[in-house]
Amino acid sequence: MSRFFASDGVALHYSDEGEGLPLLCLAGLTRDVHDFDYVAPHLEGVRLIRMDYRGRGQSDWAPHETYQIPVEGRDALELLDHLGLEKAAVLGTSRGGLIAMVLAATAKDRLLGVALNDIGPEIADTGLEVIKGYLGRNPPWKSFEEAAEKRAAAMTAFANLPEGRWLDEAKKLYRQGKDGLVIPYDPKLREAVLESGANPAPDLWPLFDALAGLPLCAIRGANSDLLSEDCFAEMKKRRPDMIAVEVPDRGHIPFLDEAESLDALERWLKMLR
Repeated sequence: MSRFFASDGVALHYSDEGEGLPLLCLAGLTRDVHDFDYVAPHLEGVRLIRMDYRGRGQSDWAPHETYQIPVEGRDALELLDHLGLEKAAVLGTSRGGLIAMVLAATAKDRLLGVALNDIGPEIADTGLEVIKGYLGRNPPWKSFEEAAEKRAAAMTAFANLPEGRWLDEAKKLYRQGKDGLVIPYDPKLREAVLESGANPAPDLWPLFDALAGLPLCAIRGANSDLLSEDCFAEMKKRRPDMIAVEVPDRGHIPFLDEAESLDALERWLKMLR
């Protein structure tokens, strides 16, 4: 297990494998390094770097006030410093894409390019409410098998999945506890998100516009309830050079091993080499 200490003393877990173009993968809100397990085998010629955010996965829990995108962005830069890397490309899924946009606005010189997985500068209310419903709460299910069955029935935005995918997902999202499944992250992440949501939503388009000049890729689940069609259309309008694809039979979020996702990422990575 690889760990480093952030500047405020929090120990953060990361993985670093392969050789080639440095690719920093930043996961979704509650997820960890395993968020990229499906796409990792398909990425050739990259040095794949993944990090568990503070309070998630194998990283230390911290005061919940620090579970904020600017702090997590700082942690990401400090990981690059720890690894002796001046620059890296960033593949950001959901929360990770928001962090990537913040980095573009504050530390653009550290970025080689950015790929956004089902995230943009506008967060649809429907998807946000779904997240608030489960965030920081243990699921009601007793086993991974039960979780897989229930999620398969509930996740109607998804179809044509590889066999066993929902069971694999359950094992990534939860841990087996004494009385049932439990979340593998600090429950106080809920407080951090809800407290920030009490403030007026900022205009995030300047963060997206800060990506100007960087090779950019954006992937949207065709059935996404977080990244709307209108927002995606505006992203393409502002960045006509952006590699932009929609993945059929996927909601929030595409797993990134779909043919459309892999083709987009391959074209994006070619732009960086």
